[in-house]
Parts: sequence; structure tokens; C-alpha cells
Amino acid sequence: MAKSKVLVVGGTGYIGRRIVKASLDQGHTTYVLQRSEIGLDIEKLHLLLSFKKQGAHLVQGSFSDQQSLVEAVKKVDVVICTMSGVHFKSHNILMQLKLVDAIKEAGNVKRFLPSEFGMDPATMEHALAPGRETFDQKMIVRKAIEDAKIPFTYVSANCFAGYFVGSLCQLETLTPPKDKVRLYGDGNVKVVFMDEDDVATYAIKAIDDPRTLNKTLYLRPPENILTQRQLVEIWEKLSGKKLEKISIPGEDFLASMKGMDYVAQAGMGHFYHIFYEGCLTNFEIEEEASDLYPEVKYTRMDEYLKIFL
Repeated sequence: MAKSKVLVVGGTGYIGRRIVKASLDQGHTTYVLQRSEIGLDIEKLHLLLSFKKQGAHLVQGSFSDQQSLVEAVKKVDVVICTMSGVHFKSHNILMQLKLVDAIKEAGNVKRFLPSEFGMDPATMEHALAPGRETFDQKMIVRKAIEDAKIPFTYVSANCFAGYFVGSLCQLETLTPPKDKVRLYGDGNVKVVFMDEDDVATYAIKAIDDPRTLNKTLYLRPPENILTQRQLVEIWEKLSGKKLEKISIPGEDFLASMKGMDYVAQAGMGHFYHIFYEGCLTNFEIEEEASDLYPEVKYTRMDEYLKIFL
């Protein structure tokens, strides 16, 4: 079977650039939307040109020009959107509704992967405000996709290692603490951590797979289901240094959110659901990526942490 042609929207972003690389590595003809909105952002331009050197095709388009989106979509079989959905960057989830309209008008797309790649929003109806905005908006996009009868795959990738693992799940830092570590409650809630390159690899694997059509693909490989305490213990073993552990009760964590700005409250709300409620692992799943694609040698978190030694 011929490999699908892929359009990546948001290709210069954190996950988008990895999706582009994985698509090229797996032999797909790959297009990247070059939006006029980048203006004088020379780093994004250089990244786009580096994709071109690697064999990707750049296609002009803008969310302020619907016809340009339609024309871009007509070139491919699969559209993958990776526009940011986190509050401390840009929060552009609902811009995808224009992309949904373009896919519907073009009428040729056989799979759409919208910008998800985190917690499964279908399980987060109870989420705390203001962080629940992310999940509510993703569900609005899902409804538009399904109402338009666009074939889809949703990818639930859980916690990106870059943001969670290096810091041992500490807020406001990305590198391991030196002396003490804050544990959320007893630190024994199961969490799922994923190397971002693996997220991209699994996502591209799924685009031509009939088993993932109109389903959610969960990235929950068994060796990456760890508690925060287990993650800390892995780091202690690697570094040879014991950390002082400070337990933060759930009610204290929630109380500390009061008075913080919107962005901080949104992020902390997500942390609460992950580390106190166990929202990543407290439900059964159907399609799990490492079961579907056992040939992918996913990164274990002990290997991931070695870079920080």
C-alpha cells in the first residue's frame, strides 16, 4: 500500500517539528504549512528551510485565507495539526475549526489528527477551571470533526518527558533539583511519561493503520507507567545522591493556586489531576501504541534522565 502524503500544520512547534521528522523518516511525502503569519520570525523560517533540505515540501497558507488552507489540504491524504494548546505559550486550539472547514471543503482527506497529544479530553469533564478550557476546546474541535464526518485519529500522549521528567515533575523548572524534591501527596500515583520523539513516531505509525481509524490512540507503554516517587528513585540511583522529599497534601496544593495568574492556575490544575487524581491511568483503554507497534523501541525514563548527569 502506498504511503499517505502528509500535511503538518504547526510544523515549527515543539511537537510539530518532531512530527515532520518522523513523517520523513518513515518515508511519507511530507508537506509543511508555511504561514504568512510568521512575519520576521527568522528562527521559524530557518526551521522551515531545514525541513525543505530534508525533503519536505513547503506550502503557503494562512488561517486568514480559507482558500489557501483548502488548496494546501488538497495536496495530501493526511492532515496533522500540532498547534499549541498550552496557556504559557499560545493557546490556539479553536483555530483548528478553520482547518476542519478546509478539510470538509477539500473532501479528499482520509485521516485527520487534530492537536491533542496530551490528556484525553473526553475523560476530563470534571477538570478544574481555568485549565479545563483546554479540554473543553478540544472537545469542541472533536465535535466539529465528527459532525463533518472527517476520518480521524486522536492521540493521547500523556506527559511529555521534556516538561515532566527532567525536573522530576517539579513546577517552574526543567532540570533535576539539587537537594530537595516536592512530592505530590505520597508520590505514588501512576503517571505516563513519553519521550516526544516517540510520540511523533507512534503518531505517524497510526496514520495508515485501519486499527486506529476513528479511535483514540493511547500512548501508555508499560515501562513508562511510573509514579513520581519511582521517577525520583531512578534519578537518585543514576546520580548517586539522595534528595530530601517534601510531601505536599492535595488541599495545600489547591490552596496555593489562589491568587495566581490565569496561566499558572491552568497549569497547576492539570498537575493536580495528573498527580493527585491519577487521571492518566484511572481508566481502561482499547488501542495502546506499544502493543500495536512493538517494533518501536520506545525510550525508557532511566535512559532519558542520563542526559542530565
